[in-house]
Amino acid sequence: MAKIHASAIVEDGAVLGTDVEIGPYAVVSAKVRLDDGVRIGPHVVLLGQTEIGAGTVVHAHAVLGGPAQLRSDPRQEAWLKIAAGNVIREHVTMSSGTAKGRGVTKIGARGYFMSYSHVGHDCDIGEDVTFANSATLGGHVTVQDGVNIAGLAAVQQFCRIGRYAFVGGLTGVPDDVIPYGMVVGDRARLLGLNLVGLKRGGVPRKQIHALRAAYRFIFFGAGRLNDRAHEAGERWPDMKEVGEVVAFILADAKRPICMPSRRREADGAQTQRD
Repeated sequence: MAKIHASAIVEDGAVLGTDVEIGPYAVVSAKVRLDDGVRIGPHVVLLGQTEIGAGTVVHAHAVLGGPAQLRSDPRQEAWLKIAAGNVIREHVTMSSGTAKGRGVTKIGARGYFMSYSHVGHDCDIGEDVTFANSATLGGHVTVQDGVNIAGLAAVQQFCRIGRYAFVGGLTGVPDDVIPYGMVVGDRARLLGLNLVGLKRGGVPRKQIHALRAAYRFIFFGAGRLNDRAHEAGERWPDMKEVGEVVAFILADAKRPICMPSRRREADGAQTQRD
């Protein structure tokens, strides 16, 4: 049975699972769905067609499912879908999708979103991510599983952040970040591999060594980036992590890839994609 504070507003039509808790002065709109065990803190506002998965905890003053922050937003209804087991801290904002985009903003399971972090419209967020305080995503960003985005980082619209990548604090990210990559700087530059994330993810030492060798070959070898990526896939055909990086680079030739700083390109490696 749901436990709803007397001062909370739950509109007719909202669907509440068992053992849902809704705190003081929270607002739950008519098309919201809360699965079993969801806990909504005081002054939380849930808008639009928002679904929140089982066991998710939403802390005070978060606003979830609001319309996209676009001057041209047509105000057509779209979705925010949050999977199970997330922790959403104070003042977090997550926008719904748009009719011109995916139509849905998706949040995978077991994420941890610290205070004031923001997920823009039509984003697709994987599982087990961590967003530190005030980490911000523009619209249409894809963040894959296990990514860690540090405080006050900002990711530009349409970027892709690969699995288990790490984005440093105060970093602006205009380009795609490879899986297992680590980027830092006011304009993000690729610093190397996220070895801490690899180890935490249980990647065996043999694969880590192969991935480091492939990284050096792809980003510091001779020739063009796409050609080097193709050749890396051929050199390390049985290494899953290498294949993942190669597939990420080759998946979208129109998207720029975050590269190492030129100070680290002493061997004259080129950064062209094709």
